[in-house]
This record gives sequence, C-alpha cells and structure tokens, in this order.
Amino acid sequence: MSGVSRLWLVRHGPTHAKGFVGWTDLPADLSDVATIARLEAALPDVPVISSDLTRAVKTADAIQATRARLPHDPRLRETHFGAWEGLTWAEVEARDPHLTRGVFETPGESAPPGGESWNAFGARVSEAVAGHGDVIVVAHMGVILSLLQKALNCPAAEVLGHEIAPLSLSVIARHGDWAQGAWEAERINHFP
Repeated sequence: MSGVSRLWLVRHGPTHAKGFVGWTDLPADLSDVATIARLEAALPDVPVISSDLTRAVKTADAIQATRARLPHDPRLRETHFGAWEGLTWAEVEARDPHLTRGVFETPGESAPPGGESWNAFGARVSEAVAGHGDVIVVAHMGVILSLLQKALNCPAAEVLGHEIAPLSLSVIARHGDWAQGAWEAERINHFP
C-alpha cells in the first residue's frame, strides 16, 4: 500500500466498570445520543471494523450509518488482563505489587497472570489493522494507545499517559506502506 491512509480510531461507549476490563464482555452505555450523532457525522464514508466484544460492536452499530461494515475482529480486543480481569487497581496492587509496576511502569514483556504482555498485545493489534486502507476502527483504549505508540514513535510508558475517553476520536495517518511507511498522529482523544 502506498500513499496516505488513515485509521479513525473510536473508543467504545463507557461501561461504568470500576475494575480492569479486558476480555470481559460488558455492554456499552450508548445513551449519549448527541455525542454519538456528532461522532457519526464527523467520520468519513469508509468501512467500519470493530473488536468482537459487545461494547465495541454496539458502538460500531451506533456510528455505522450507511458505511460498509467489515467482520468483527477478535484481534482488536482490549489487552487480556488474565487473573486481573474485574479487579480494581487497589486489588491488583495488593495481589501483585511488583508485577503491577512492571506491567504499567515498564510495559513490554511483563504480563498479568494468565494475561498478555504489552508487546504481545501490540503485535496482535498491528496484525489486525495491517492491510487495511482508510478504515474506522471501533475498539478499546489499549488498542488505540497501541496504535498511537507507533504514530508517536514513543515508548510504551509514555503513550500510556494519554487519555482516551469513551466515544472519543483519534486519527492516525500512514504515509507509504504498512511496514516501512511513516506514521503520524493527527488527533488524539478528540470530541467532534
């Protein structure tokens, strides 16, 4: 693929969960119809793809309008938090204090018990979007941060400092082909 292509990255609607929610399949609160309408109107007429988790699928349904829909992709799921699923930050810190610091302060190969590392997660997400041209990706905070890390060319610990709010829009451009092209973050956590 050559030229410029863009990924419009939409975070799903809020779940109101208080703990870590990775692969847990929770619904999204899509009651903010005004925000959803503004978001839908701001998106281009390109295909929509989403994670296969309900919160992303239903958010994609809400913004799809007349856009083409690509099959749900499980590679666009949030990070798998393993044994930390559903636990609060305090519960995770009490359970695995040293591992918690490794996973979030120096993300890379460390992983929650039974979960996946930042590096494995990032490889899965990159594989999911490789080969797509212009596309709207409805997914999760971690998915968006993983792709932004590539666009910002920064360490994982730095990208994890960015806020990606529910129903926000981030846009990255790829100049040239997928593997060798330059990436650029055009918007981060934007509300149209």
